[in-house]
Amino acid sequence: MSLMKKSGIVAKTSRKSVVVEARRTVAKKTTSDSLWYGPDRPQYLGPFSGDTPSYLTGEFPGDYGWDTAGFSADPETFSRYRTTEVIHARWAMLGALGCIFPELLKDAFPIAEPVWFKAGSQIFAEGGLDYLGNESLIHAQSILAILAFQVVVMSQAESFRNAGEAPGVEGLDSLYPGGPFDPLSLADDPETFAELKIKEIKNGRLAMFSMFGFYVQAIVTGKGPLENLSEHLADPGVNNAFASATKFTPQ
Repeated sequence: MSLMKKSGIVAKTSRKSVVVEARRTVAKKTTSDSLWYGPDRPQYLGPFSGDTPSYLTGEFPGDYGWDTAGFSADPETFSRYRTTEVIHARWAMLGALGCIFPELLKDAFPIAEPVWFKAGSQIFAEGGLDYLGNESLIHAQSILAILAFQVVVMSQAESFRNAGEAPGVEGLDSLYPGGPFDPLSLADDPETFAELKIKEIKNGRLAMFSMFGFYVQAIVTGKGPLENLSEHLADPGVNNAFASATKFTPQ
């Protein structure tokens, strides 16, 4: 009897240690021979960058040695800011794509308001909002129902991401979960994974600037980014940022 109890304890301990070990393995920091990592990585001003702060070692993707305000000096603060930047970068890439989609598809689909800052307002119209102008795809009529749905779904998703586990899935990194969130197995090779992290943060930072530019364009010109681009290409001397600097025409 005592042997059975002991073996039961050993089995439980083994299972627990397996889970803990899996988490340690996933969360373990990876090194890369890529030129974007390490002390010899490119700096934000190239040879004119000066001395890099000692706490910026090139271990993480997107570290170009720039932190004049000292935001990353504290390791916990650095970890929090790094997570915030990556999450915002991912949302910005999705947002930038969403901002140009209505204008790209306006000739192919009967979209009522093919401008990103007006498209969502259709939910307040009498007929509601139809995805791609087709009621049979997705029809949204109640802003309160959508808000409630988003709060529930997003709070659960963020809770799972922060904890690194969800029902049936555990031991995942909260920032780069992999596993079922990498169905194409793009991150199986460590070197490829390290390069993909660089590409993600570089494109994400560009997307955040793009979103800011879309906001300014919408406020100043009252038009979408593609319409602004086509007008600029048609007559760059007239339709440019300098000509619009004194205008404020939200519509």
